[in-house]
Amino acid sequence: MAIKNTPTKKTTSAKPVKTAVGPPVKKVAVKKTDAGTPLSVVIRRRIEAQKARFHANDNISAFIKPGELESLVDEVAGKMQAVLESLVIDTESDHNTKNTSQRVAKMFVKEVFNGRYVEQPTLTKFPNVSKLNELMIIGPITVRSACSHHLCPIMGRIWIGVLPSKESALIGLSKYSRLTEWVMCRPQIQEEAVVELADMLERKIKPIGVAIVMDADHFCMQWRGVKDRDSKMVNSVMRGAFLKDSNLRREFLSLLERR
Repeated sequence: MAIKNTPTKKTTSAKPVKTAVGPPVKKVAVKKTDAGTPLSVVIRRRIEAQKARFHANDNISAFIKPGELESLVDEVAGKMQAVLESLVIDTESDHNTKNTSQRVAKMFVKEVFNGRYVEQPTLTKFPNVSKLNELMIIGPITVRSACSHHLCPIMGRIWIGVLPSKESALIGLSKYSRLTEWVMCRPQIQEEAVVELADMLERKIKPIGVAIVMDADHFCMQWRGVKDRDSKMVNSVMRGAFLKDSNLRREFLSLLERR
């Protein structure tokens, strides 16, 4: 009787393979190359395959597929939980830290470093119908970023000066704020951030000149290290007419002092 029952066992085990009704665990392996591989590693491999850069202040949205950010949050949360455990922080009985790892992961991916993972905001451009070629100043724009050395907050303000040509494109005032936020929502150093913002505005608007001034508090100086709470960093980028024309540069800087 045992020999007669053997074929029936084989046929019942073979059916799930043909009709794909086997255990859920076996059905998960859809992408054999990515099976069991952390999503961060998968994304990194995509970037490396294109020989692209993925420094802290780079945008990598082109390598992230729809729906993957939520999975990335979960992965970061798991690793953040390990960090908390290594810091000997009780996340089980302490109600204040029970969901800290998930909150921190969501904060980094969806907010503080969001400029790394989402596409550049759409900038609707308008033709310069009135042939405007006078100095425009936008600001102060509130800046929230993080130092790429210690991941401490950088909080400050930015002023943008634009001298359009008659052929320049114009963008809405809110777009300056959106683009600034997109650039700053990454681990940064202030010197590089203002240069990147100036480069983008030059490409988008094609003005005669662009000027940017940033004034910020660095918590890596105030919260740790020397703990100097009064120190700030101010730097500027001058392009085109702002670099060549000292009168225009003085006019721009003098108007900032009144704000």
